[in-house]
Amino acid sequence: MSHVMNTYARLPVTFSHGKGCRITDTEGKEYLDALSGIAVSTLGHAHPRLVDAIAAQAGRMLHTSNLYRIREQEQLADKLCELSGMQEVFFGNSGAEANEAAIKLARFYGHKKGVELPTIVVMEKAFHGRTMATLSATGNRKTQAGFEPLVSGFVRVPYGDLNAIRAVAEHNKNIVAVMLEIIQGEGGIHLADPVYYRGVRELCDAHDWMMICDEVQCGMGRTGKWFGYQQAGVLPDVATLAKGLASGVAIGACMASGKAAGLFGPGNHGSTFGGNPLASTAALTTIAVMEEEGLLDNAARIGSLIRQLFGEALAGVAGVVDIRGHGLMIGIELDRPCGELVGKALSEGLLINVTSEKIIRLLPPLIFSDDDARELVARTAPLIKDFLAA
Repeated sequence: MSHVMNTYARLPVTFSHGKGCRITDTEGKEYLDALSGIAVSTLGHAHPRLVDAIAAQAGRMLHTSNLYRIREQEQLADKLCELSGMQEVFFGNSGAEANEAAIKLARFYGHKKGVELPTIVVMEKAFHGRTMATLSATGNRKTQAGFEPLVSGFVRVPYGDLNAIRAVAEHNKNIVAVMLEIIQGEGGIHLADPVYYRGVRELCDAHDWMMICDEVQCGMGRTGKWFGYQQAGVLPDVATLAKGLASGVAIGACMASGKAAGLFGPGNHGSTFGGNPLASTAALTTIAVMEEEGLLDNAARIGSLIRQLFGEALAGVAGVVDIRGHGLMIGIELDRPCGELVGKALSEGLLINVTSEKIIRLLPPLIFSDDDARELVARTAPLIKDFLAA
């Protein structure tokens, strides 16, 4: 019996190695990976450029400390700001840490303005992490249950509803920020109309609030642009990254611009491991490969193809509610809980996921090819049909 704490409902498989979009278990069975470690393995598995860069950096230096300048970290910050339009970056180790930094920035900003109880507007069905502050910002009571008292300072509204934010603003003068995912991942691959995102930006400008975009799952090219907010045509004050940033090496980033830039000074925030030479090298290499191999365009094109093929394969099938997404962030909503499909797919050599009980979530590596897309649909659609017909 494992001594690992029992915090995951793990599937009965252990993987030993992977190559590209394929991953192999300890029994030698191969799987098509349409989950990429939950939007993490941007370049798939064992990409030679990434392997070589990590090995070379490990041979030079894994870690120093943020007590000193780190060349690779500064290069990564420069590159992220070039791609994002942001002005500065704080590096941590995860999406939750990046979102913690964003929440701290918003509160710090509020106190600077003389707001005694800074409050952040957050969204129903949002997921921002499992630390106490990010858990409190998350819009899922099932995830929060048992961990009360939650952190105060959050007001929740329906996602996509500008009038709900306006109503909050009328009655709460402590608002300092609006925090949202451009695409809700754990919440069920929910998108809003670009008009909504632009409306949030306008409200934040009108009230002198920060706009915070959680890009942990939808950032790093997954939607076909570097960051989801670029699809919406807005520039937030804070944007957070993690997951796919270093294609499997742990790193998180909180990017700031406008009213959020220049707020933190020495001692206001920190991280022991954040942005160390190894993680920064992995992220820089991931970005370089994405640019050289045209993976943003690939994500947009292959994602569109997958949605089209599923639309054709599942047309008229009773129980299929919707097929939605952007780029390689895709959800297939059914009319009933479908968690058992994860195990069925695993048996058939497919790695998929189910979130919000009824949404099949697909997050393939950004290197997914036309053949991979066609294989994914050809093998997954029959599983869905059989499940719905049972």
